Amino acid sequence: MIKPKDMHFCDEQGRRVMLRGVNLGGNCKYPSIPDMPSHIEEDFFAHRNVSFCGRPFPLEEADRHYARLRSWGFNCLRFLITWEAIEHAGPGIYDEEYLDYVYQVVAKAGEYGFYVLIDPHQDVWSRFTGGDGAPGWTLEVVGLDMRGFKATAAAIVHNTHGDPFPRMIWPANYSKLAAATMFTLFFAGNAFAPKTKIEGVPVQEYLQSHYFQAVQQVVARLKGMSHVLGYDSFNEPSPGWIGWQDVTRHQALAKMGDTPTPWQAMQLGEGIPQEVETWKIGLRGIRRTGRRKIDPQGQRAWLPGHNCLWRANGVWDYDGTGVPVLNDPEYFAAVDGWPVDFNRDFLTPFLQEYTRQVQSADPNATIFVEYDGRPSLWPQEKPKNLAYAPHWYEPVGLMLKRYLPGITFDQERNKIVLGRRRVQKQMVKELARFKEQSRLLNDMPVLIGETGIAFDMHKGKAYNTGDFTAQIKAMDRLLQALEQNFLDFTLWNYTPDNTNERGDGWNGEDLSIFSLSQQQDPKDINSGGRALEALVRPWPVKIAGEPVKVKYNIKTRKFSFRFRQQPGLEKDTEIYVPAYPYPHGFELWVSDGSFSIDTEARIVRWRPDPSKRMHIIKLSPRQP
Repeated sequence: MIKPKDMHFCDEQGRRVMLRGVNLGGNCKYPSIPDMPSHIEEDFFAHRNVSFCGRPFPLEEADRHYARLRSWGFNCLRFLITWEAIEHAGPGIYDEEYLDYVYQVVAKAGEYGFYVLIDPHQDVWSRFTGGDGAPGWTLEVVGLDMRGFKATAAAIVHNTHGDPFPRMIWPANYSKLAAATMFTLFFAGNAFAPKTKIEGVPVQEYLQSHYFQAVQQVVARLKGMSHVLGYDSFNEPSPGWIGWQDVTRHQALAKMGDTPTPWQAMQLGEGIPQEVETWKIGLRGIRRTGRRKIDPQGQRAWLPGHNCLWRANGVWDYDGTGVPVLNDPEYFAAVDGWPVDFNRDFLTPFLQEYTRQVQSADPNATIFVEYDGRPSLWPQEKPKNLAYAPHWYEPVGLMLKRYLPGITFDQERNKIVLGRRRVQKQMVKELARFKEQSRLLNDMPVLIGETGIAFDMHKGKAYNTGDFTAQIKAMDRLLQALEQNFLDFTLWNYTPDNTNERGDGWNGEDLSIFSLSQQQDPKDINSGGRALEALVRPWPVKIAGEPVKVKYNIKTRKFSFRFRQQPGLEKDTEIYVPAYPYPHGFELWVSDGSFSIDTEARIVRWRPDPSKRMHIIKLSPRQP
């Protein structure tokens, strides 16, 4: 068992454990029965009659996938579940078959030596608001009608939009009526929708209590598994409209496609036509491209018999002539006259309660907290077993799906960075920032919960040519930045049924490090792997001291690692050496001490000379 200690994860011997993992997997976002990737519309709205059993793969296929990932050097899995997978049939109705499956597949991961982090995943609230996560009934209980979202621009959803689906447009849903309403209610319903109650319970308490109880179903099953590290809190939490300064103006960063303001979104939800701005993303950032009239033609985003809940809570109303009138454009900006801060006032209290709820079921569970951007100061009393799990993607590669080695975007200073060396330096700097931010969180360890590259870059050119050079360089650049910071991380992602045609099966994304389309020989454990020349590399997994420098050259396949001995900790330092880059074996040199090689586990166990403080190990490929 490993635990957070002094900004790191440490084993029972006191060694620092480096977590090098992957998210498993992209297809956990949508049901297995019926199989419903995001481009399928048939039966989409039959959301209570689904199953997620067998996501990410059937239990009988687990061995082959776990063996592959272990051989590639991963020792950690961020295992995706969703609230919908647990409680899709209705409030308080849990899918026991799915919970049994999760228990079995997570137990199997332990047999392969994986540490497992359970991630209750969501993106833009739910599948029915353009993402994944929450059950469909959460929308219905507040009066939203998912069948009306397309006509009212309350959400852009691949399943109802059809193909071609605009590239990376799904984040635009964060500020649209459906998702923004749900996030606002979930995190701050008491403050902004006090009149909204479900079965007599304030909407915030109703939604959060069901979320907590759903996660607790999983905790109860997995409690006692020593390889289960703990639980993510809430994937990529969004403020919705919390803190929006003026609902008649744009504020969200993710402006793409049709972009109504919150006030326009509320009117569209009532079926009232609006002329909205349209936006597009390019190399120079996001720019406005024009305006477009949206006419819902009488359709509403609210179920029959339900008024707009923002009208019910006094944000707006109709005047005597039937014209909608906005009562307070700054409604979401303050509470009782005090300006609100989402992270400080709403997300941190949620994270504290989530921690209490999960750790009441399993006191040994580590909670991996996520924030919306820079975290707020964690309260003085820090519960044990907490970690910080931010996400980071190189923005140009992710949003434009292009590998441009000499250009990136400084997300903090909002400016373009040019030049290969400056780009690499910028990536290292941005990732280092998370370690600095952990100081605000009482020095929690940092694990980058998501990072990765788009494999369908350059319009999927590599799928036709077979030349994955750009992807290999992009992956190597990313891993170098992570390694220079000695960060724990879980790559996004491993999707067992990924294909060139449909990628990860969700909103046109294609970030999986494995694809059936690249698998030529199912008997070859590496067949189907993408960018393995960069991905599969040696790495220190347990360190009896402080890491100082690590370097791997994908051309020469030479590896070196330097660390400083921790006084009194005379334990082995372990290096994982995968077979893939060393088909003929490897040569090993150490500055001091003795070593042994576990050929089956692919581990070099090195016991340095305790009389020396600094130690170096080097690897190089053995020539045939």
